[in-house]
Amino acid sequence: MGFRKKNKSPPVLSHEFVIQNHADMVSCVAMIILLGLMFEVTAKYAIMFITVQYNVTHATDDRPEPVNVYQYGPKDMATVFFYVLIAIILHALIQEYILDKINRRLHLSKTKHSKFNESGQLAAFYLFSFIWGSSILTAEEFATNPTLLWEGYPHNHMFFQVKFFYICQIAYWLHALPELYFQKVRKEDIPRQLYYICLYVFHIAGAYILNLHRLGLILLVPHYLVELLFHASRLFYFSDENKQKGFTLWALLFVIARLLTLTLSVLTFGFGLARTENQGFSIADGNFNVLTIRISCLAAICLTQAWMMWKFINFQLKKWREHSQNQATKKKATSPKSKPSKKESGRGNAANGVMKSDERTSPRSRKPKAS
Repeated sequence: MGFRKKNKSPPVLSHEFVIQNHADMVSCVAMIILLGLMFEVTAKYAIMFITVQYNVTHATDDRPEPVNVYQYGPKDMATVFFYVLIAIILHALIQEYILDKINRRLHLSKTKHSKFNESGQLAAFYLFSFIWGSSILTAEEFATNPTLLWEGYPHNHMFFQVKFFYICQIAYWLHALPELYFQKVRKEDIPRQLYYICLYVFHIAGAYILNLHRLGLILLVPHYLVELLFHASRLFYFSDENKQKGFTLWALLFVIARLLTLTLSVLTFGFGLARTENQGFSIADGNFNVLTIRISCLAAICLTQAWMMWKFINFQLKKWREHSQNQATKKKATSPKSKPSKKESGRGNAANGVMKSDERTSPRSRKPKAS
């Protein structure tokens, strides 16, 4: 038996080399940060990357014992950087051990192959984030009492799960930017993906910095559920084009999620924060309850929802046109044949005349004479 010929490895530090080995390179950087915990000199710097920072003890009237809560600060950028590395590693693992194996079985085209990879990665992230966000909401009181979204603002104290959730959310969407290069995303798909990646980073980071993490969390969870349903439906569609029922349910929930987002945003910025006693601008206290910021936040959310509805309407119209074209082609295929032309009818009559004359002149067709 002969040995298989190995493909030549690309030159070191070339584009192909970085793309093929980016997960290993990132893993080395993450391991260096983890090894920093072993030495006293570097431990104080390494722990800044790994653990959540700005832990404070806060005393409340409801609980006799003080509660450990968290604030945000510039050191959070180091934590976000570390979890960007973790997100890149997990992205490569899902791609290699799950999505690539499924793609080999489906034999998709290049266009469907890239969309399948995109939906597979996002479906896994949305599923994990929805379960995690729902578990946080079940432990929080503002999920059942919307007035807590603005009462007591500024909400500059977060529990560990809430802060870690936002750190991971920002890290994931930041990791999606270099993944456009690592995954060799087509040039025509890059602008579309850049739009929603930047929108996610802008809105999630804005809610985190402006101490609006309660509103951001309660809006993210239903939004992630809708997006999870869409990408799961698209995965089933790529495996079998007849499976399109999930898109109908997604369309209904999409509209409901947009209405819920607009309703809660208007209540929070237009009525709730505008009537609270603690109004003013103070970076030290984390208070951003001024008219300019409220209008800017509400305008950003409304414009984003309008843009998403515009994309949704265009998607539905495109789908309706494709469905109508398919129905038209099916009708043409099943329609009765057209009437024969004059030449064909003349040939048919001539053939019938020959057959009749043959029948008349054939000995079998002659009647016996009477004796």
